[in-house]
Amino acid sequence: MSEHYMISNMKPFFEPSGVAVIGASREEDKPGHVILRLLLENRAKGVLKAPVYPVNPNADTILGVKVYKSISELPPDVDLAVIVVPARLVPQVMRELGEKGVKATVIISSGFSEIGRFDLEEEVKREARKSGIRILGPNCVGIFSPWSGVDMIFLPYYKELRDGRKVLSAPRPARGHVALISQSGAVGTAALDYMYGEGIGLSYFFSVGNKADVDEVELLQALKDEGNTWVILLYLESIKRGREFIKVAEEVAQKKPIIALKAGRTQAGRRAAASHTASLAGTDEVYEAAFRRAGVIRAYDIEELFDFAKIFVSQPPPAGPRLAIVTDGGGAGVMATDMAEILGLQVPELTGDTRARLEEMRKKGLLPEFSQVSNPVDITGSATSEMFIATTRVLLESDEVDAVAVLALHQVPGIPDPVELARELAKIASGFSKPVVAVDTGWSEAAILERREFDKGGVPSYPTPERAVKALWALYKYGEFLRKKGKYREYVEEFLSRRSKGNI
Repeated sequence: MSEHYMISNMKPFFEPSGVAVIGASREEDKPGHVILRLLLENRAKGVLKAPVYPVNPNADTILGVKVYKSISELPPDVDLAVIVVPARLVPQVMRELGEKGVKATVIISSGFSEIGRFDLEEEVKREARKSGIRILGPNCVGIFSPWSGVDMIFLPYYKELRDGRKVLSAPRPARGHVALISQSGAVGTAALDYMYGEGIGLSYFFSVGNKADVDEVELLQALKDEGNTWVILLYLESIKRGREFIKVAEEVAQKKPIIALKAGRTQAGRRAAASHTASLAGTDEVYEAAFRRAGVIRAYDIEELFDFAKIFVSQPPPAGPRLAIVTDGGGAGVMATDMAEILGLQVPELTGDTRARLEEMRKKGLLPEFSQVSNPVDITGSATSEMFIATTRVLLESDEVDAVAVLALHQVPGIPDPVELARELAKIASGFSKPVVAVDTGWSEAAILERREFDKGGVPSYPTPERAVKALWALYKYGEFLRKKGKYREYVEEFLSRRSKGNI
């Protein structure tokens, strides 16, 4: 099967021309009702361009929309079908969809190989192969994209507490440039919640479930040239096509970073993965080697996955391993330095022109007389916003360092408006090709607002020095891969071009 055929055959998952909901329900708490409602709402908003057609032999209308009694009655423009009927009925549904000429399906229904019904899953695959239908799933939560308007996440958007309050339960991230492919529907939707809270924008979310047909390999291929996607995240419990994965991931990673969270690292974890999605999760050492060869950056938990996503989507990889740290808290500077050295980054002592400029600032009273200017540059608890701004500019202009970490702990009295400081520092950072990360520790309103302002300005922020440095290290490792492939300059130039156009 040619690559062109595979990619063109994936198009309905990204840009459907017509969507059918097979198993649309009148009951509000049923997935078939929720999915239909979400699609109709996005259609009404103009986000989803494709018309939506519910199919249910026992209903005339649902949500004010005409219901089709059978698949054979559907209009010819349907190229994507969402299936939410009991598992035993899915083979017959696939047969009818094939006869209708539908090109792609998302099988939300569970009850297949994940519970030992390999025979039923094979029957579904046989029916699909007869007519060339592509399958996402089964046993998945489907697709969500704020760009295309496709939304199949059937979990309640709000939940009502006993005291009558309605609280956001399954929020959707805004439009952005990070794609997420998840083998687990639950992990995937929790990850979307995390992205919403962190303000990380999404391009596409794909829940692949049992991977009866479409898997991470084909989705990586399809996302390689998808314009809204700049960073790709993977949550995996197994990879069925290891060699193909390495080949495709290595190609894609030369253009777009891939960050993977691979579960099932232990024997017990692999057993749990097998019972969850019928996965055969191989030894962790094999995956570690495969990721390294393909240039895939590995995250070891959800926190790292999104810490890395934040920096990859907003900062270019550094030209080298040398990190400068500016802080108003000596202890925070020490923690950042320790983590950098442990991971393999360097925190070099500043010399030459950079050191001279900082010492001159100290002599003129532009820095505290007892500040340390060797690296970390500790401007102490007497720091002011003006000192942070001036010092950060010197470090960004220095040819002695490749990246800068700004540890602007908001508690000191000389920072009266931490939000304004974050805004100014982000503005300065946007004029340089060096990556910058920010840290403000704490969960007070001031800390949250400062970090949010940094993020809004394109500087990824973190609540601890260690998390910020780990993210920088991941970005550095990706830069190493690009240099090895001769793609570093090309990638950075494209990144800076996007930023200059205001796309970041």
